[in-house]
Amino acid sequence: MLHIDLPTRADILKLINTRGGPCVSIYVATTPLTEGAQQDRIELKNLLKDAVAQLEAAGTPKRSIWPIEEAVGHVVEDDEFWAFQANSLAVFVTPDSLTTFRLPNKLVSMVEVSDRFHIKPLLRSITFPHHAFVLAIGMGALRLVEISSDLPPLEVKVPGLPKSMADALGRRSHGERTGAGTTGEKTSEHALMTRYARTVAQALRPVLAGHETPLIIAAAEPMSSIYRSVSTYAHTATDVISGSADHTPDHELAAAARGVLDRIYEGQIAEVAAQFADRAAQGRATTDIAQAARAATYGAVETLIVDMDQVVVGTVSDEDGTVTFETEADAANYGIVDEIASRALKAGARVISARKADVPGNGALAAILRYAI
Repeated sequence: MLHIDLPTRADILKLINTRGGPCVSIYVATTPLTEGAQQDRIELKNLLKDAVAQLEAAGTPKRSIWPIEEAVGHVVEDDEFWAFQANSLAVFVTPDSLTTFRLPNKLVSMVEVSDRFHIKPLLRSITFPHHAFVLAIGMGALRLVEISSDLPPLEVKVPGLPKSMADALGRRSHGERTGAGTTGEKTSEHALMTRYARTVAQALRPVLAGHETPLIIAAAEPMSSIYRSVSTYAHTATDVISGSADHTPDHELAAAARGVLDRIYEGQIAEVAAQFADRAAQGRATTDIAQAARAATYGAVETLIVDMDQVVVGTVSDEDGTVTFETEADAANYGIVDEIASRALKAGARVISARKADVPGNGALAAILRYAI
């Protein structure tokens, strides 16, 4: 399995509320392959050097720089930590704290130094998953397969997971009857399949706990609908891989699952684009950074979609959201769009980190407002 530590909304808000600095945000493109870890460690070390150089240029006291160097240095030297990675690593460090997240998304390596953390790339990991679990469930066979963007599919070993419907129900085969002439659950195929699905869902619960990764069901009807009806996992996908998957190779399941993930994301983007167009006609949408900053400051942003890669440097007034643009990044300024996203999140807005082509207007951001300002 990919070793993932996805941030919760509470984790992100905690990062957003960290102020005063120095705050160093480091993103490293990593590989889950252990043999590639050494190069990733070197990359983190080099990004740390960049951060230290920025801190020194800003006149940061050495007593504040040394703990940051030491904390990140411990991560660089931790062999066990590097043995278990995903596709990106996010590191947030101050003189008093260090937080890391191993992410399934491929992010661009970068470092940001300011009096606050740079969280926009982190939001991508909870916006669009490139990673999923596929539950191939049939009456004659059952398996959980992990799918990622750049690794072969991997069957996940799940303690207590039955091998088939017969195994789950304690029968020699799923066609065996438990009592001739009886009625009710013992003779209802639908009820037996429901019992089977609940047994599977219960076995998966500890494995999926804490994840926000989509679970895609690969099954024929009515098994597909029955499992989705009993699943308590909040991220069970609506879209399914149809047809019996008992003998479908894992690589075919992976290809189908990636199509499901793409459709999930395309649906989200299309929904936001349509809503943006409707609200723009009412004066309740904008692609202007300065206007979006004011709206976020006053809690007027309902949905915000931002370009995950572009960094527009400057500052935003805490009082009225007035934007001051700068030409170069340093330890005194920060990403303006990142700050707008932070303020929107704190006010309960939905924030989507996307590729530039998916942002309405193809700018740095697009904001849908609760009311006109």
